[in-house]
Amino acid sequence: MIDYNPKSWFTFIFRVHKADTFRKLLPLMLAIAAYSGVIVYLEVNVFKLSQNSHIKNISLVHTILSFVISMLLVFRTNTAYDRWWEARRVLGSLTNTCRNIAIKLKAINIGADQRAFFSTAIPMYADALRQHLRNERWDVASVPTIMVNPDEHVPNQIAGLLTEQVYSLHRDGVINREELLLIGPDLAALTDICGACERIKTTPIPFSYSVFIKKFIFFFTMTLPYGWSFSLGYLVVPLVAFVLFVLASLELIAEEIEDPFGYDANDLPVNRICTNIHKHVAELLKKNN
Repeated sequence: MIDYNPKSWFTFIFRVHKADTFRKLLPLMLAIAAYSGVIVYLEVNVFKLSQNSHIKNISLVHTILSFVISMLLVFRTNTAYDRWWEARRVLGSLTNTCRNIAIKLKAINIGADQRAFFSTAIPMYADALRQHLRNERWDVASVPTIMVNPDEHVPNQIAGLLTEQVYSLHRDGVINREELLLIGPDLAALTDICGACERIKTTPIPFSYSVFIKKFIFFFTMTLPYGWSFSLGYLVVPLVAFVLFVLASLELIAEEIEDPFGYDANDLPVNRICTNIHKHVAELLKKNN
């Protein structure tokens, strides 16, 4: 995720970063600019169409469809941002849930061995969820003290180990019934959080919407030079490229943020969140002097 100062307008305007859509769209913009130049040349210099040509009226269609394309792009942007923001809320719940489990276990005053186990297993769940959402294979050697099967659902395995350990402490009399009832919902929340993240990741915008918006932007932009050539001449070349940049950038940004768990510049700071969970759980469960 990019850290920035929202009040620095000058930096925003002139800064080009790796997430900037201009660089991604530059080849397509050059192609559409060349295409527009050819259309202008044919209409003005080759066919020498007059101002009374019916082709000029194509601009009326663009005027009508501009409202439609604006509504589609608003819908596309809102749905993508809703997914991004919901993912951030879910990851915030993950942080709070891990803290709550650690706080309650510390209040129970469990033994040193159990502190060491939970200090490792709770942050390990966050790491496993991060790698699961990124389709990365779990490295068994990374936490040799807690063995899981990397070929199975690792977050579920770790949540199961945490639950088994808490129930074992209850059977041994370390945790009483009331304390078990307090910790139980937090342990169950781990699986709810995992399910919410999986839902966000595996349910993108319906395919028909995505394809239609891309086709609409393409054909809308490709037909702009036909009507604009009469009034703008060769100014059509940069203007059509700019229109493509604006419309296609919105689609590219929506595509990037609708899967917010990866490594893109505008994705959520998942690594930082996991690091904070490691830090906070270790602080809460450290041995008291």
